[in-house]
Amino acid sequence: MNEIEFQISGAYIQLNQLLKAIGWAESGSEANLLIDQGKVKVNGKVELRRRNKIMPGFKVQYGEEKVSITN
Repeated sequence: MNEIEFQISGAYIQLNQLLKAIGWAESGSEANLLIDQGKVKVNGKVELRRRNKIMPGFKVQYGEEKVSITN
């Protein structure tokens, strides 16, 4: 499993925006679809909220890819 770090500038980033920013989704609608299908995990649990606030210290996973959020 590949794990990368992604730095955010504010207090949080919305989950669907994060998926676009790191290249796991090409568009907002694709990001929303991945979330709706239950393919994205936040801190080890399937996350179905598209605009869930992802904060520093969180880990997000899609398939074999994993990202740690920093600030």
